[in-house]
Amino acid sequence: MLENFRNKDASRPPYTPAPSPMGRMREALSPAPQLAEPAKAEQPKAEPARADAARSAKPAHEQVESVSKLIVGPDIKLKGAEITDCDTLVVEGRVEAAMESRVLQIAEIGEFVGKAAVDTAEIRGRFDGELTVRKQLVIRATGHVSGKIRYGKISIEEGGELAGDIGALASTPAEIRPLAAAKLATQPA
Repeated sequence: MLENFRNKDASRPPYTPAPSPMGRMREALSPAPQLAEPAKAEQPKAEPARADAARSAKPAHEQVESVSKLIVGPDIKLKGAEITDCDTLVVEGRVEAAMESRVLQIAEIGEFVGKAAVDTAEIRGRFDGELTVRKQLVIRATGHVSGKIRYGKISIEEGGELAGDIGALASTPAEIRPLAAAKLATQPA
């Protein structure tokens, strides 16, 4: 009787436990194995194609154009940092730092304190410090910007606040044309 129990049934596939969420994540993040023979056509799986897309995607260093994005989520505080090599910074928490980037986005609940030099900025929350926007500064209705502000072009929605030492960048970044009286506040203090 034990002999029958020990014999494996060839018609039944061996037991393989269902992968855990962590196992699926590791599988999705690991590089795809290289096969020596050509890949066979498979039936589409019922699972999302995200894991297959992640395996077939080229690594970031091989892509022609890679995007570096840092998101500081709600209730997160990042203090005393110098942020470099970041294409886009999204602030939903609080950041006290110096940065050089292409895009700065501050959410309604976000706050940035420090020095930033960017191509474009969209402010829905608070910015306090030194801000240089080479192309377009957009202050939304919930945005509050104060400090030393330099910009190429500016757009302020009704309700948005701008206060401090404000100046437009001239055609060359070295030249700065201050606005009349060099102090501008859109809302009384």
